[in-house]
Amino acid sequence: MLTIWGRENSVNVKKVLWCAAELQLVFNFIPAGGQYGKNQDAPFLSLNPNGLVPCLQDDENDLVLWESNTIVRYLAARYGQDVWLLSDAAERARNEKWMDWTLSLLAPALQPLFVSLVRTPAKQRDPAAIERGIAACEKLFAIADGALEKQPWFAGDAFGIGDIPLGCLAYNWFNLAIERQPRPRLEAWYQALCERTAYQQRVMLPLS
Repeated sequence: MLTIWGRENSVNVKKVLWCAAELQLVFNFIPAGGQYGKNQDAPFLSLNPNGLVPCLQDDENDLVLWESNTIVRYLAARYGQDVWLLSDAAERARNEKWMDWTLSLLAPALQPLFVSLVRTPAKQRDPAAIERGIAACEKLFAIADGALEKQPWFAGDAFGIGDIPLGCLAYNWFNLAIERQPRPRLEAWYQALCERTAYQQRVMLPLS
């Protein structure tokens, strides 16, 4: 039995739930973190001493994992080989490059902007900081848009795990109340994501 701990509107938890939905996995979901609590209680800390979500338990392999990208990689390798052909080292690296890029560059740029526009009362917002945040994100999304010039997906010719972390952050980006520079290829990729049932169910939730 697979068990996933987390809160459904967390961008990192969305990665894991979306991946599991794409693979049509059956799992037990335990709400934790944020308004649900539990993540600072002893039972959870015995699994993940960081006290953060998501956390995955795979009883069949006596395995506990944290870190969202690591969990996505594991689910794909364990249950998605027939779908994503990750036994090929080059194919896997093409996917993981974008997973790591999203984690190391895009997420740190987008998260403060998201907090400013979604979680901060309007009167407390810093307009200059918001403009800087938009500019930083635009620079990164220009790189992402350019990467789609010769392929429809970040994973290559077909959807794969390289699209999952970026797809979760793209949903936030395209739903912020801001003006964005036109990115035709990125917008087409995002619209293709929006047509996926698993994306609709696990990612397209109200911003909070």
